[in-house]
Amino acid sequence: MTLDAIGMVAGRIMAARKTNQPIAPVRADLPPKDIAAAYAVQQLNVRQLEAEGARRVGRKIGLTSKAVQQQLGVDQPDFGVLFDFMNFGGLGAEVSISGLIAPRIEAEMAFLLGRDIERKNMTRDELASQVEAIAASAEIVDSAIASWDIDIVDTVADNASSGGFVVGPWQPFTPDMDLPGRAMRLLRGEHEVSRGTGAASLGHPIEALAWLADTSIDLGSPLRAGEVVLSGALGPMVPLLPGDYFIEIEGFPTLWLRATS
Repeated sequence: MTLDAIGMVAGRIMAARKTNQPIAPVRADLPPKDIAAAYAVQQLNVRQLEAEGARRVGRKIGLTSKAVQQQLGVDQPDFGVLFDFMNFGGLGAEVSISGLIAPRIEAEMAFLLGRDIERKNMTRDELASQVEAIAASAEIVDSAIASWDIDIVDTVADNASSGGFVVGPWQPFTPDMDLPGRAMRLLRGEHEVSRGTGAASLGHPIEALAWLADTSIDLGSPLRAGEVVLSGALGPMVPLLPGDYFIEIEGFPTLWLRATS
């Protein structure tokens, strides 16, 4: 894979993001299922955004559901980088749909890291000790690829289809929290549109964090203290339409946000 090809694909995605005009799938311009090439595209655009003044604030983990992995023909999650301009705020945040391409919403648990993670293959307890706080969160996923016609290469290259995020009140994290067993409901107004549990994220959100920590080290960009990590969807994502959304995760304050046209 040549650097010219990587640069060409990165440029197409960046232009789509800046104009809110979707593009055809980029997988035809990259080797089939070449996830390394897709991450090279992602990292090129990450560096471009940082050069333009964007500040990295965290990462998001995607494809943590086995059903979605099977749908895309992969056996691993993926991740993207969160920037300051993607942060829509906290409780009562307003998300403008017109500033996005084809947004969808997912309910997740967010971690706030208290320490750098620079060693691979840490145990669940060791990883848990690196987490300072936890919160209910909404991820606004959005694809630069027209009609969400994506495979693993498309979404990784497109920063794991990252659009934005909303994080509720942080609460102290303790390793004995039963995260897999916590039920989640996502409502639009009074109507439930998605449900699930913490187990949807690779069986345990800390397992998703473990995958991200190891992969980030492999790619030369370890997780750092202060980063926000969105640990993966707890239920199916749904289209983001105008209205009020409520995320109820057992043991967390209800998170609500308003989507406007």
